[in-house]
Amino acid sequence: MALRTRNPVRWFRRGTAAIEFALTIPFLLVFLMAVFEIGFAMYETMQVYNSVEAGVLYASKKGFNAAGISAAVVNATGAQGLIASPAPVQFCGCPQAGGVTAISCSATCTGGTAPGQYARIYAALPHTSILPAFALPLPATLTAQAIVRLN
Repeated sequence: MALRTRNPVRWFRRGTAAIEFALTIPFLLVFLMAVFEIGFAMYETMQVYNSVEAGVLYASKKGFNAAGISAAVVNATGAQGLIASPAPVQFCGCPQAGGVTAISCSATCTGGTAPGQYARIYAALPHTSILPAFALPLPATLTAQAIVRLN
């Protein structure tokens, strides 16, 4: 009867997978926490933009009504702490390549055209980190704004 001898190379490799797993799991957990935190911040950002869009739709359908626009912004999503701050503003302006330039309502735009009436709508949502000890450099307040022509 022959004795079976153990292969010394195989013997030393026995716990290698467990050791590698134990060394890599902290890095994987940190990566997953970062992905989760950034994903939640992106979801909150989409809620802020959607609420501003709801305010724009309200203003384009019903005209400028600061209280109504603010209510549409706040009630557009289920986000807790969402505010329409600063309050919606109505102004006269001229369209330019880089946006709308605010001017006096009695002035004229380049080309001799009359200025249009616009509304600027804001929304803000304080961002609270899910994992405060993780400390990613994300903004403390998520904001969005939009400008819509009223006439």
